[in-house]
Amino acid sequence: MKNISKISLLILMLCNFICLAQPGDEDNNGGLEGNDPAPTPINGKLILLALAGILYAIYLYKNHYKKQA
Repeated sequence: MKNISKISLLILMLCNFICLAQPGDEDNNGGLEGNDPAPTPINGKLILLALAGILYAIYLYKNHYKKQA
């Protein structure tokens, strides 16, 4: 039974990689060399992410302090 669950987990993990793969632009020779897509900016919501991280750290610190006292 454990082998079946390990195999199914492995299949699900590999399926995730296959589902998220980007198709390539094939040229006439069958190669996959072509133009790369434009890069996605990652700095759109960094301030909100940092703020959420700071608030979460404060929340954890307060809970840990209450348990110690």
